[in-house]
Amino acid sequence: MSKPTKKATTPRQPVHGRQHRHQVRIIGGQWKRTVLDVITAEGLRPTPDRVRETLFNWLNHQLHSNWLGVTCLDLFAGSGALGFEAASRGAEKVVMVEVAGAACQQLHDVCTKLQATQVQIKRADANRVLPQMQAAGEKFDVIFLDPPFGKDSLATLLPACLPLLKPNGLLYAESELPLHLPKETTMRDDLPWCAGWELLRADQAGLVHFHLLRASRPALDGTEIKA
Repeated sequence: MSKPTKKATTPRQPVHGRQHRHQVRIIGGQWKRTVLDVITAEGLRPTPDRVRETLFNWLNHQLHSNWLGVTCLDLFAGSGALGFEAASRGAEKVVMVEVAGAACQQLHDVCTKLQATQVQIKRADANRVLPQMQAAGEKFDVIFLDPPFGKDSLATLLPACLPLLKPNGLLYAESELPLHLPKETTMRDDLPWCAGWELLRADQAGLVHFHLLRASRPALDGTEIKA
C-alpha cells in the first residue's frame, strides 16, 4: 500500500505586505493607546507595558499625580516608551538620549506624529553626554535608566546621574540583577556607587528587575536631600 502524498504547502505571506513587528503601547495620558513600533536593534529591549504601568503608578504616588512642570531624562531611549509615556501624562520637558541612528529616526517620526513639542532628542552616547549635561548645569525631576544588560553599567551610571537630579529627584533603573542598596546613604568602600541613593520600590518581571530610587545625597549646605 502506497503512502499518502504529503500536500504541498505555500509559505504564509504577510497580509497586505505588512511585516509583523514588536510594538508597545502608551498606557495613559493624552496619547493613551497610541502604538509605538519597536525596531530590531542590538541591545534594544523596550520596557514591557505591564512594567511601565507599575512604574508610572509608583511615579504618580511620588508626584501626587501632578506632572505639571516635571522634567525628565530618558537615557538609552530606544523605542521612547518611557519618555513618551511621561510626556503623554503632562511632563513639561523630556530629553531622550539614544545612540543608534535608526532608533533616533524612529523617535523623530513619533515626535512628528504626536506633535510632541516638549520632547527633545539627542543622538549621543549616554556615558559621554552625562558629564556634558552636568557641566551645562542641567537638572531633572525624573531620570529613566534602562541600559543594555550584561555590561554592569549601573555601577558607573548611577553616580553619573546623581548630580543631574533636582532635590528629591527620582530615578528608574532596570537591570538583570536586583539592586541591594544599604540603608545608609554614606560612602562605602565595597559599594561606592550606592552612596546618595534611597531605594523606594523594587519588583521583578521575568528576567527584568526594576527599581525606583530617590536622590538622598548631602546638599552643598550640609543638609540631606531626602523627603
